[in-house]
Amino acid sequence: MSAPTIRDVAARAGVSKSLVSLVLRGAEGVRPEKRAAVLAAVEELGYRPNAAARSLSERRTRTVGVLLNDLRNPWFVELLDGLNARLYDSGLHTLLADSHLNRRLGEDLTRTFTELRVDGLIAVGTLQDPEALRTAAGRVPTVVAGTREPVLPGVDIVAGDDEHGARLATEHLIGLGHRHIAHIAGQGAVGELRRRSFEATMREHGLAGTTVVEQGDLTEEGGYWATVRLLSRPRRPTAVFAVNDMACVGALSAAEESGLRVPRDLSLIGYDNTYLSRLRHLWLTTVDNASHDVGRRAAQRLLERIDVPDRPGEVDLTVPFLEVRGTTAPPASSPEA
Repeated sequence: MSAPTIRDVAARAGVSKSLVSLVLRGAEGVRPEKRAAVLAAVEELGYRPNAAARSLSERRTRTVGVLLNDLRNPWFVELLDGLNARLYDSGLHTLLADSHLNRRLGEDLTRTFTELRVDGLIAVGTLQDPEALRTAAGRVPTVVAGTREPVLPGVDIVAGDDEHGARLATEHLIGLGHRHIAHIAGQGAVGELRRRSFEATMREHGLAGTTVVEQGDLTEEGGYWATVRLLSRPRRPTAVFAVNDMACVGALSAAEESGLRVPRDLSLIGYDNTYLSRLRHLWLTTVDNASHDVGRRAAQRLLERIDVPDRPGEVDLTVPFLEVRGTTAPPASSPEA
């Protein structure tokens, strides 16, 4: 049995094919009784619009390309929840690609998206090839989410306020009485903003002399080895602020392997408030970077840019907040301990 067609719907509803098309597009000006008849016929026949034919007639594919820096990062995955929900509400679907895999295969997935004629493109996280994104942005409405780079003409940026979030984390540790605080730094613009804010906050509290920065790479493995190096220093820190939750999990493993108890011997604080931080056996103190809100706002920005593609690019920052859990406490030598 063949699938029902728009002609079948029109015949069942007693209307023209053009009126059925108007109803399916949600057009205004259709009389209520006619709209009801068409929708009833669609339901009775089980009619599903031909997406390819609709794309040709509307000159739109109703798809959005989403290119993630690395699908293994849980913060990016949680961002997708907000992004997909907003796009779905507007009748758009997402095509997802992993930039980490892209680098291994040597493919330019931004070009693939433009060849598929997506209606828009959202780049999530720092990409290794900003020039490819620049080229794509010249062809299709584009938004950058979850990072502050690259800055391109006509491209909106939606991210968390990393400087404010890093200040919250650092001042939390200082407020607990910590003076020897280390930071496991990340890469890219986000890592740079968090590191600079950490160092500036330490200076403002007269702690520049006890500030330590150890480079990491945003992964659990990177956080582990950075903490191993920190704990091997002649004066080990009493607290560590990691650039993200994944690095903080690595720091927690390194501390426990060294025989240190968290938070009694070493306080740890992460960033992003991913599902990792909420696992009961980890229960990390962390900075909530509003992943769902960043995704929702990025989707909204893209919808606005699709409607008005030539408007200037803007930066939209969400406000982070501190989520205090079980990995931070006053240092053992503090009078408050």
